[in-house]
Amino acid sequence: MASTLPLWILVITALALTAWRSRRYAMALANAPAAARFDRPMLRLQGVMVAIGMHRKMLRKPLSGVLHAIIFISFFVLFTATIDAFGSRLFPGFSLAPIGGETWIAALQDIFSALMLVGVGLALYQRYVLRPARFDGSSGSDAAIIYVLIVLIVASLLLEAAARIVGGSDGSWRPVASALAGLLDRAGMSAHAGEELFYWVHIGAILAFLVYIPGSKHRHMFLAAPNIYFRSLEPRGLAPAVPEAREAPGIDSLGQFDWKQQLDLLSCTECGRCQAVCPAYAAGLPLSPKLLITDMRDALAAGSSAAPLVGGVISEETLWACTTCRACMEACPVEIEHLPKIIDMRRHLVDEGRVSPGLQEALSNLIRLGNSMGKPSKMRARWTRELGFPVKDAREEPVDVLWFVGDYASYDPRVQEITRKVAELLTAAGVDFGILFDAERNSGNDVRRAGEEGLFETLAQSNIDEIKACSFNRIMTTDPHSLNALKNDYQHFGAAFEVLHYTALLAELIAAGKLDLHVADGARVTYHDPCYLGRYNGGFDAPRELIRAAGYTLHDMPRCRENSFCCGAGGGRIWQGDDGVTERPSENRIREALSLGDVAYFVVACPKDKVMYTAAIDALGVADRLKAVDIAELLVPRTSQALEMPPVETS
Repeated sequence: MASTLPLWILVITALALTAWRSRRYAMALANAPAAARFDRPMLRLQGVMVAIGMHRKMLRKPLSGVLHAIIFISFFVLFTATIDAFGSRLFPGFSLAPIGGETWIAALQDIFSALMLVGVGLALYQRYVLRPARFDGSSGSDAAIIYVLIVLIVASLLLEAAARIVGGSDGSWRPVASALAGLLDRAGMSAHAGEELFYWVHIGAILAFLVYIPGSKHRHMFLAAPNIYFRSLEPRGLAPAVPEAREAPGIDSLGQFDWKQQLDLLSCTECGRCQAVCPAYAAGLPLSPKLLITDMRDALAAGSSAAPLVGGVISEETLWACTTCRACMEACPVEIEHLPKIIDMRRHLVDEGRVSPGLQEALSNLIRLGNSMGKPSKMRARWTRELGFPVKDAREEPVDVLWFVGDYASYDPRVQEITRKVAELLTAAGVDFGILFDAERNSGNDVRRAGEEGLFETLAQSNIDEIKACSFNRIMTTDPHSLNALKNDYQHFGAAFEVLHYTALLAELIAAGKLDLHVADGARVTYHDPCYLGRYNGGFDAPRELIRAAGYTLHDMPRCRENSFCCGAGGGRIWQGDDGVTERPSENRIREALSLGDVAYFVVACPKDKVMYTAAIDALGVADRLKAVDIAELLVPRTSQALEMPPVETS
């Protein structure tokens, strides 16, 4: 018993220190508001297996994914050595020998010790040689301490086995330890003394690692799986509702976040993948999704749960910089939910009246007129006057398809021609459609994400009442933002509609043979996936099918589909100024398209994108090399005159 006492003292001390260092986090989670995250356990478990077992998101960056997979697998193999190291000394008679501890388990420990060192070496190469920009703002010292501890744990394990081999007490197949045994033997080290020395170094490094972890970003070793398990299973496009128990719509202290939102903060790995894909960060605005999370995490660690959050820990400028594109959440390997936190803090700012003049003007227009453009409702359907046929009023007669047009498609002169083109395509295909005319209001999608929950509810209820009074089968919209609100956010009011983006409906009509197109000569184009059509609602394929059906050859940009780069207009950003912007996200995107070198047309499927990218092309002075066109502009029914696209030089 005497020989085990020092180890017992060390273990109990280390566990006590670990518990003490974890106490603030545990208390914060225990005292946090409730969150309903216990439903559908099998689906949640499946997500954990895919995310962790298959490293699905990690492997999107091959070097990071491979080195993490090596370290991850090696950790589990080498945990058997940890069990053996403590069990054999704390509990006399304990041994892994009966299950292969001195044969195949010993061999695996040896091999994976070497692989662990390879993985750490790759991590060091990535962090200190390649130095990816996404690591900016991450704790380099924290990473260095963890690397040193891992190397100590693994090296001492190998050297302890080597000492046993020198002393003849380990006859298992350990190729790496055997090579080290030769070095120890030549150095004249006593086998017994070496075994004891390296054993205690190994034990000490493990316990130091355990004590250090609670205050390190590497606590994700224990929190990543739970955080992924408790991820939101709601539709991606559904913004968080204001809990009934909350006194105000927004949040201004960390303690008001529910336990899952606080668990997010503690699970951050500081990998910077969210930062690397953030359009606001790329534009030079004061938002890094990574630092947003780590700043709140550090405040939580400091016991500042009740301290002012908005304007204190997190600046107002940081919150208003967000485009709500969801790229950060798509990139995060541990399923951190950045946007719900930003939206909740914006709600507080709006409740306090702390908004920019541009946003305030847009919100005022929406309150008075139901649109952000400041236009009278009677002008909403004026675009129909230039059509050669009447458009049905869905309030007055039944229709098959109710077209929810949206603000920009209705009012903006740069987009109205596309709106008319969609109407012509629907008519050519024999679609029975109608619109709400002046009864339509802004869908409220960006209003809600800007934090004006009360106004969103007013707009949404007005639209729901008008829509429910109509007789129709499906809703179609040309605006992905409206699509998202109608399809997802309106569920909060018990409204369940079948909502299609116009590209999905047109692709359906072509597949059914109801819309026969002129076929172009295969000119190469690129396509921009709108955030609220693609990343939020999975609408990736229909636009591409239309491009191919029209006879064009698609050359996707490197950032496409779920990894598409935001235009910069979402979340109310289109209503705000460009102060502090070093390069507009839309201009960044156009440069990416130009780098392809062989495309003449930048194809979009969102009214805001048409506005943003046309302006970006003009600002960059590249109108002679690239033209922004809506997918509808590529589609020409055979009953119409063939489209003559303006020539664009691509050299």
